[in-house]
Formats: sequence, C-alpha cells, structure tokens
Amino acid sequence: MENLREGRIIKGISGFYYVDTGDGEVVTCKAKGIFRKDKKKPLVGDYVKIEPVEGQEEDVTALVDQILPRKNALIRPEVAGVDQALVLFALTSPEPNFGLLDRFLIMMRRQNIPCLLCFNKTDLVDDAYVQDILKSYEQCGAEVFFFAAKEEPDFSFLRERLVGKTTVLAGPSGVGKSTLTNRLFPDAGMETGAISEKTERGKHTTRHSELFKIAEDTFLFDTPGFSAFDLAEDLSAEELKEYYPEFYPYEGRCKFNPCSHTHEPKCVVKEAVGAGEIPQMRYESYEALYKKCSDSRR
Repeated sequence: MENLREGRIIKGISGFYYVDTGDGEVVTCKAKGIFRKDKKKPLVGDYVKIEPVEGQEEDVTALVDQILPRKNALIRPEVAGVDQALVLFALTSPEPNFGLLDRFLIMMRRQNIPCLLCFNKTDLVDDAYVQDILKSYEQCGAEVFFFAAKEEPDFSFLRERLVGKTTVLAGPSGVGKSTLTNRLFPDAGMETGAISEKTERGKHTTRHSELFKIAEDTFLFDTPGFSAFDLAEDLSAEELKEYYPEFYPYEGRCKFNPCSHTHEPKCVVKEAVGAGEIPQMRYESYEALYKKCSDSRR
C-alpha cells in the first residue's frame, strides 16, 4: 500500500503502540486484529509499517500493519531488535541474586547478544567485596564495570559503548536502572524510587519497556525490573556448559568426553575450580542449574 509508513515502536502500553517515524513525529497506533489471530505481538523495538486511519479511539491515528523482520526478540524483558545488553545489579540494597544474574547471562549468550555487566552502589560496600565479585565474573564473557551511579561524575566509559547500537538496560528492581538512564540520557526523565525497608526490593518505578533515542542510530531500552525467571524449556543440561566461558579452556581435556563437569572422576574443570582457576561461585551456579535442567527432563 502506498500510504504505509515505516517506523520503530518506542513504547507499548495497554495495547497502544507509539511509533517513531524518524521525522520527529511519534504516532499513536493500535495493532491490527490479524496479529492476535496469528498469535503475534508487536514488541517495543520492532520496526513496523503503519497505516493511517480515521475513526479509531481518541489519539489513535494509525494501525500497525506489518512487523518487519526481527534481528532477535527477548521474552523478559519483552523487546526486539537488541544489539547488546547492559545488565545492572546492585552490590547491596538489594542484595544481588547471583543465580538470577547467571540465568540472565545465559539467556543473552543463547541469543548471541553481547553483555556489559555493571554493578552499582560501590559507595555502600568495601573494596574487598568489589574485588571478590570482579574475580568471580571477569571470565564470564561480559565486560564488567563497577560504579556508584548517583556519584559517578562522568559516564563516558559507558556512553562510548552505546554509540550506534540498540542497548537493553535490564536488571532487578531497585538496583538503579532509572538513575543510570537519567545519567546517560538526562532528557529521559525516568521516575526513580526508594527501596522498601521491609523487603529490600525496589518499588517498580518502570512499568513498561521504553526505547529512548540518544542520538542518530543510538537507542537505549529502559525496562521493568525482574525478580525471577526460568531458562527456556529447550535448554538441556548437556548444553548448559556451552554458556560458561570459564570452562572453554578445559573442554576436551577431561577423562570422559563428553563430560558434564559434575560427577565424573578426573574432570579437569573440577580440578580447575579446586585450584582457584575457575571461580567457585560460578561453578556452584552451574551445578545448581545443571541439576535443575536435569530434573526438568524427568
């Protein structure tokens, strides 16, 4: 159709989609019914074609007619067209859930999405704790950063890694995602919230995924916090080791091949853990997830 326009969904709330057409206009849209019939859903980050219409609900001036081919799509957070992930956890308040972090890193690696792993609130912990966390994650396959978002004078070390890419900012509630977004992109004006003293969980100040245009071809997703999610059901226990880069130098050197690196004798990976060459915390995370994946198949 000649009257179709292309754009990118930058926000979706309660069935309304806000499409940036690239010419300074953001069009309020609804999706055509065909998507529901085909069990498809437009996602924030999707490039779409929209059709102007009249007589729809107030402020709705177009319908999403087509979803253009996706590079990728995440389930949690529910976004599309991601180049990289900036994963943010706090070192304290709330206490980090490393099992959750490891599951998120696996999810990103499964979709070939590079990660920037950031730990916030260095001002609330001692240096020894920071070094322990760095030692545990420096081999995880992600670039690792530590900072205090409220006090950091210059975020150029992160900004330069965002240029020309679409980055999803993800992590649990209360870790400082909105604060970091505001520091990286002051015009965003995202709401920030306090930590509940009873639960030490953040108030859900971000209630929807939103895509901010920082510069030409540079976008940043701000997403709702998450507190738990399971790995995809199609992830087998045997496949799990592929998502732990710490194991790569030792693959093929165990007595048994393949080796699960859990119960077999003369396992080089377990020996490396004992020698301090592979972080104990990461190996224990692997063991727990391996058992969970194995149990789910029974």
